[in-house]
Formats: sequence, C-alpha cells, structure tokens
Amino acid sequence: MSLELEMVLRLLLATGLGAAVGYQRERAGKSAGLRTHILICVGAALFTIASIYGFGPAGDPARVAAGIVAGIGFIGAGAIIHHGAGDIVAGLTTATTIWVVAAIGLATGVGLYLVAGVTTAITLAILFSTHHIR
Repeated sequence: MSLELEMVLRLLLATGLGAAVGYQRERAGKSAGLRTHILICVGAALFTIASIYGFGPAGDPARVAAGIVAGIGFIGAGAIIHHGAGDIVAGLTTATTIWVVAAIGLATGVGLYLVAGVTTAITLAILFSTHHIR
C-alpha cells in the first residue's frame, strides 16, 4: 500500500471514530455534536500526519502533538458554561469528549489504530452507561 493511501485511510478512520462519539453527543442534544467531533478528530489526525511526514527528519512530531493538546483546550473551554451566580457548570462532559476525540485523532494519525478504536469504544461505553448516574 502506498504511503499516501495509508494517510488517507488514517483520515477516514479518524472520521469514523470521531463520528461515533459525535453521534452520541448529537443524540444527547449537546452543543458540540456530530460535525464538531468529526472535524476535531480528523483535524488532529491530519496535524499528526503532517507533522510526521511533512517536515522531514528535521521535524519534531511531538511538538505538533503538544500543540494539538494545548489548542484543543481552547475549544473545550468554549463548551463549558457557568450558569448564574451559583455553582452550576454545564458542558464538562462535552469538553472532555472534545479532548478525547482529539487524542483519538492523534492516535489514528500516528497509526495506532487498535488503541484509537479501543479508546473510542471505552468512551462510548462510558457515555452510554453512566448518563443516568448523578
């Protein structure tokens, strides 16, 4: 298989894994849903692929990964809302799923397919099984 084909397959896998988590968030009526989770996951995968293959031996993929982690915090922070003068905070789970799908995208981009798939399955299991616990 050519390297470019493998890169495309990584992006498609990131799209599917991000969609799986995003679909759950969409069905739950959350502000960051299907499109947001797909775009974050595929974007993280593309940044990772570009950092590994785009800059040659002088490049440092770890720096791009660190940038993804730092940058995604700003998007996640936008999902968190503080209501009124009380201690009511909403959006923490959505912010966390944004963080997790970025990690899934990064893992997919680097070629850790099984790890990315298992992380997606664990994430979905948590979201589906614990939503009624308060």
